Parts: sequence; C-alpha cells; structure tokens
Amino acid sequence: MKLFEGKLGWTLLFVLGLVFPFLATNDYMLTVMSTAYVFALATVGLNLITGYTGQFNLAHGSFMAVGAYTVGILTVDHQVPFWIAFIASGVVVAILGALVGLVSLRLRGHYFSIFTLCVGYIMFLVIEKWDSLTHGVSDIVGIPAPSGFGIVSFENPRPLYYLVFAFLVLGVWLMHRIVDSLLGRTFMAIRNSDGLAQSLGINLMRNKVLAFVLSVVYAGLAGGLYAGSVRFLGPDLAGVEHTFDMTMYMLVGGIGTLAGPLLGALAIPWLTQYLQFLQAYRFVVFGPILILLVIFLPNGIVGLYRARKSQRAKLATPKSGSVSRQSQPTRGDRHA
Repeated sequence: MKLFEGKLGWTLLFVLGLVFPFLATNDYMLTVMSTAYVFALATVGLNLITGYTGQFNLAHGSFMAVGAYTVGILTVDHQVPFWIAFIASGVVVAILGALVGLVSLRLRGHYFSIFTLCVGYIMFLVIEKWDSLTHGVSDIVGIPAPSGFGIVSFENPRPLYYLVFAFLVLGVWLMHRIVDSLLGRTFMAIRNSDGLAQSLGINLMRNKVLAFVLSVVYAGLAGGLYAGSVRFLGPDLAGVEHTFDMTMYMLVGGIGTLAGPLLGALAIPWLTQYLQFLQAYRFVVFGPILILLVIFLPNGIVGLYRARKSQRAKLATPKSGSVSRQSQPTRGDRHA
C-alpha cells in the first residue's frame, strides 16, 4: 500500500507537469516554471550531498554557474553545437568537483562548509574578472537554444518547457535509483555517523568524493540547461545566494527526502511571483513566513506529511495491552 501511494503521488506530479502548458495563460508562466525546473534539478543534486550524506556544500550554486558558462563559452565563442557543450558542462564540473572534493572533504562539519564557501567565492571572482574567457561583467549573450530533433524546435517556450521537464524527470528517477541502492545507504550511513560507517568497512573519503561529484554534476547539467533556456549569463549566477535559495527549497520541502527539495523548488518561486505586487516589501512578508516554516516545520512539508501519517497509523492500531484484557474472560464468565 505504501508503494502504491508513493507511485500515485509521483504519477500525479508527472501528469500535472505534462498538462501545465495547457493550463498556463501565457509564455511568461512557462518560462517561470522552466526556470523552476532547472533549479529543482540542481536542488536535487544538493540534497544528495547535504540531505543524504550530511555535507553542506556552499559552493553548489557556483558549480551550476561553471556548467552554464561552459555551455555559453563553447557555443558563443567557439561555435560548438549545444548538445556537445551540454555534455562538456557535466564533464568539466565533474573534474572540478573531484578536485575540490579531494581537498575539502578532508574537513568536517562547519569547516567543510566554510571551505566550500571560499571556493565558491573564488569561482565567482574568476568568472567576474577573467574577461578574456568569461566576458566578465559584460555577460555572455546570444547563447543558442538547444538544437532540435527533426521537426521539433526548442526556440519556443512550450517545447523548451517539455525539454527541461524531461531532464527533471530523468534526474529525479536517477536520484531515486541512487538513494534506494546500496550506494545510497552507504551515503546515509556516513551522514548518521562517520565512525560507525568506518567501522563497517566503508571507505569514507572515496564515498564522500563520489557523493560530492554526483551532486555537482547535477548542478553543472542544470547550469547547462539554464544557459540554453535563458540564453544569456552574468557573474551573479555564481553568487552564494543561489546556494542559499536551494537550501531554502530543501528546508521547506523536507531535507533528506526525494520529494521535498522538488516540492520546495517548485512552490517557493511561485510564492515569490505572487508577492511581486509588494515590490521591494515582499521579502518583509516572505522572510517571516520562511522563519515560521523552519521553526514549526523543521522537517519540511514531506516531514509533516510523514509525521501525520505515522500518527494516524498509531491511533488506528489497538494497544496490545487493551486487546489482551478484552480477550480475557471476566470473573462472571469464568464462574458461568
């Protein structure tokens, strides 16, 4: 029954994603949702290293920017076809992630987070200052849309929406396979206790680096999709605020769950859109809402659902003591 309910929920989300373009009243809504999907894909990757492995990477948004700039530089400056540049974005980020992971993952806890924060800022400075490579503050403009197949063209918002949606579905499915495998249980064992995991024969460094690389590859590919969707890039993409945004998505949806980061990444952007009528004051309203959510829903939306479900299950199950007392005959029954 639990498996059926899980499949039913995922099927509902999938169907809603398929029919959304027919419900959207304009192309702007499609663009907002496509961008939300891109950041959802990156957030799913951050959740792997943070929620499942217990290492908070504050350079995650910068890795996404590296993937985006890889696509932008190759397509605009070197006329490389989009899909080759897209694959290159994943490869470049994987190599960079392995190098950063080998150094940073020797640290633990907040020391690791502070180190990655510094790494992310270095990436931001490189993107902003290396004019001959990244165009610096002049931005990269004119990035081509993803190449179409046959009669399908991704120049228009609707086909581009379905392309990004397909990558998100594939990314979530692959993450489901990872976290439900022996490798995923290894990551969770490291999250729960380094010492216990090591005593079980788990190679801590190798598995932490692997989780880190898989995580940033998600960010790099999301960045490649972002470049093909938005079609221009600026250094601000490498700012730490994007990592904080993705962290917020995880906290609101439910960190360490598969559906939580996805729900948070889809809900929060739309909430900010609906608060735009407040202009600069919208964050005065939005900030306290997030604080209240973190205080009263520390496990996020998915965590609240699971707690309610567990509570209902306990109430529905009769206590063993009361059952045994009811089953025993009364004194009058025994004399009878």
